[in-house]
Amino acid sequence: MESSHGGFVMRDRRLDALGDLIVLPDEVICSILELLTPRDIGRLACVSSVMYIFCNEEPLWMIQCLKRSNGQFQYKGSWKRTMLHFEEPPIEYKESCRRPLQFDGFYSSFLYRRLYRCHTSLSGFSFDDGNVQRKKLLTRAEFDHECGGMEPVLLTGLADTWPARTAWTIDQLLLKYGDTSFKISQRSAHKISMKFKDYVSYMNVQHDEDPLYIFDPQFGEDSPGLLKDYSVPQLFQEDWFEFLDANHRPPYRWLIIGPERSGASWHVDPALTSAWNTLLCGRKRWALYPPGRVPLGVTVHVSDEDGDVHIETPSSLQWWLDFYPLLADEDKPIECTQLPGETIFVPTGWWHCVLNLETTVAVTQNFVDSQNFQFVCLDFAPGYLHKGVCRAGMLAVDEDSHEDVKKNASSDEYNLSYPALARNKKRVHTKKSGENHNHEDATNVAAGSYNLQRKGFPYDINVLEKFLDEERDHYNFPWSSGNCIGQREMREWLFKLWVGKPGMRELIWKGACLALNAGKWLECLEAICAFHSFPPLTAEQRLPIGSGSNPVYIMADCVVKIFVENGLESSLYALGTELQFYSLQCKVDSPLKKCIPDVLASGILYLENGSYTVVPWDGKGVPDVIKKCNLISSKCTEDYFPFGIWNKKQFEDRRVGMSLCEMGTSDGCTRIWPYIITKRCKGKILNQLKDTLALEDMLNLASFLGEQLHNLHLLLYPPFIESTLPDNEQGMDLAFTNGCMEDVLSKSNVPAEWEIFIRTLTRKKKDAASRLTNWGDPIPRTLIEKVDEYIPDDFAKLIGVYKDENGLNKVCKPCTWIHSDIMDDNVFMEPYCPSSCLHGDAADTDLRDNNTLNGYDDRAEKKSWRPSHIIDFSNLSIGDPIYDLIPLHLDVFSGDSSLLKKFLESYKLPLVRGMPQDKSEGDKFARLSYHAMCYCILHDDNVLGAIFSLWKELRTAKSWEQVELTVWGELNNYKGFS
Repeated sequence: MESSHGGFVMRDRRLDALGDLIVLPDEVICSILELLTPRDIGRLACVSSVMYIFCNEEPLWMIQCLKRSNGQFQYKGSWKRTMLHFEEPPIEYKESCRRPLQFDGFYSSFLYRRLYRCHTSLSGFSFDDGNVQRKKLLTRAEFDHECGGMEPVLLTGLADTWPARTAWTIDQLLLKYGDTSFKISQRSAHKISMKFKDYVSYMNVQHDEDPLYIFDPQFGEDSPGLLKDYSVPQLFQEDWFEFLDANHRPPYRWLIIGPERSGASWHVDPALTSAWNTLLCGRKRWALYPPGRVPLGVTVHVSDEDGDVHIETPSSLQWWLDFYPLLADEDKPIECTQLPGETIFVPTGWWHCVLNLETTVAVTQNFVDSQNFQFVCLDFAPGYLHKGVCRAGMLAVDEDSHEDVKKNASSDEYNLSYPALARNKKRVHTKKSGENHNHEDATNVAAGSYNLQRKGFPYDINVLEKFLDEERDHYNFPWSSGNCIGQREMREWLFKLWVGKPGMRELIWKGACLALNAGKWLECLEAICAFHSFPPLTAEQRLPIGSGSNPVYIMADCVVKIFVENGLESSLYALGTELQFYSLQCKVDSPLKKCIPDVLASGILYLENGSYTVVPWDGKGVPDVIKKCNLISSKCTEDYFPFGIWNKKQFEDRRVGMSLCEMGTSDGCTRIWPYIITKRCKGKILNQLKDTLALEDMLNLASFLGEQLHNLHLLLYPPFIESTLPDNEQGMDLAFTNGCMEDVLSKSNVPAEWEIFIRTLTRKKKDAASRLTNWGDPIPRTLIEKVDEYIPDDFAKLIGVYKDENGLNKVCKPCTWIHSDIMDDNVFMEPYCPSSCLHGDAADTDLRDNNTLNGYDDRAEKKSWRPSHIIDFSNLSIGDPIYDLIPLHLDVFSGDSSLLKKFLESYKLPLVRGMPQDKSEGDKFARLSYHAMCYCILHDDNVLGAIFSLWKELRTAKSWEQVELTVWGELNNYKGFS
């Protein structure tokens, strides 16, 4: 193809150079290239002149570098040179690199626009028409009265006395923090950081469309001197996330440094928190839309599985250059240019986009206060529709849902009849499980009316909560990976607020009802209390305590636990196994019985025809209300535990790899809840004390846990009875001696009790890499790629199945009861006087009987503490006792090897007995550390996240063996006792 230009005939290279790929738009070709490896891109550059042009684009190499980098890196003047540095080619190759080739006959509007954005200047790109109101220094009362907490506002004077006002310039920060590493924000899932001096060098020479941006949530911990240079403005000092422990609190403060063209693209702040942002030097341009008003060019994806929200948006610069000019005046956002010393307040739910007009330094913090608390709780609630509505208004609602909500909404709350900006033009996409995000042509989507949006969609909690899915319960549905805190932390947070802010309980209760469905569980508790003739509930008893996976309530002398996690079937197996375990304790009079709470009552609660009914149940037989659900075989006798440990093991094995949504629950069984009532333990839970305990107390705790796990792992488990299993699980060889380490196998290579264990591990290995990838940071990507070769293919070798000199199969591992969840919230501590040797003298009794609400007393009392009880046996299992060391070492001991060593000194049981080694396998099976590491990788919970958080230096580990020996090396010194 040829074209005439200035008297010359110019040949278009595209047809000959691209062949069949000529049908693809340039942006699609560029997207495809991003998926290739650097070496493949290098090879493709040799194919043709046009491919050479595409393959030498700096944005392509920037993406490759960010995907490849892991931790710190240095910019080498261009992204291609930086990538070449990562590849570490021979020196002679570097020296032979020549200047880029030049070709005529090629034009790309896509590449040209991108090149323009990379080199444009923003010196005159300000907007100061006063859309955002500016206010001088205000008191909190004046701020609430004039601004109401729901409108953005620029505040002056708040930072006038900060040292940062003059000290936070690039030059001064470079002098003081040049060798300090800061975290970088960019469009990549991988975490990277740069030394500040390297980052400044990058800023000075880069020509990127979306430059790297220091956005560091850890600057206060890594460089505490920076915290002394500013203080939280008095207007924003209320932050309810302060009730969370420091290690559970989500990121909330950031140091922000970036060059011209950098910035934050369109987003709503996490968990619908509010934020303040103070600029210390440079200028920032802000654009904001009210809640529910999706900016032009932005697409909101909400997963229907877990409610995770993903936003597709152009970069800040691209939006202002390409999309902003398309807006009619009435559709434009409110805007302002923030100047040095000014603080902008961004309320909950507001869309905002920021563009740095020159090099800027700023600090920002997100917070939860009484104004936005309910919105934050709503965002934590399970489901997806309400999350879509919170961010995109009625664009997220289809016609059927729209009519359902309209029926439930009163006319004075919300006019649900307004046209919702034409549903055939909506930009909200509900992502089905496993579906890829497809980018829409946002230039062809109507932006809607800003005025209509503000008048027609009130951001009112009473309106938004009507979009909650009543069938999706907090305990039974997946937790969104995008939530800034976990489920346990959220439950702990609400209860700490309940105890710590008694004057705000009406508001906190409303938030708990939104996030936890607390009202529903209170009704269940009241029905249980009425059946057992408990006294009326006090205000303190209305909210579930702590961070457990089921609603737990503290009464005067007892604890009520309602089993709801993962649905009815899972709950029945949890309670059934626990009751079987308690029954066994009484029969054998195990010394462990002294350190676990007594069971006072147990039963089944169900709702039928609007009324609650309680049926006592001791775990034996199948109550009539459960028989109707067809959850278990009818073959069992009335004196057997049909939901005991072996059927539980089969049940858990069948569910390996299934999501919570796939597990589901039987029709008609969603309003049935097992429960247990145990004697209340006095004292405090360990997680409230651990940071203040003396070393001697922690060593005593380690010895105590060693003794009690010794007792637990010696406890005989029930016989494996084939007739109670589903038909498809029968037929396994059952001959074994309970708990014996050298079990003789008659037909199979593996004893019956180990067969389920091994089968479950084998199933978990099939998707190990994908599970670790989904968990993501801080698990190193390089280790995820090696996980399949590290984990054994034959798990029989892990338990030590071998033939003796007589040809008989034997097993080197003890098979035992496993608690599975000995964490710091399942261990109770009691105060005592160290000078007293007697457990129950008067002084000691006074200390123990402190009448605190399950120990949630924040008074800093100087006393010694000793362990008294282990609680919560609903996660009981049977298998390798090493499994119990995982939560113990990583959570209770926080990775302290000296505590693990002290524990093992008291444990005094063999974890494995020597066996002949397969020379082809090396000696890895002889290392107890290898066994523990394999179990960590295959664990149901993300224990690897805990490992790489405790041992940050392992985030750059090159092998799993390095991680294994660092974390579990102490186990290899343990020889056990005969």
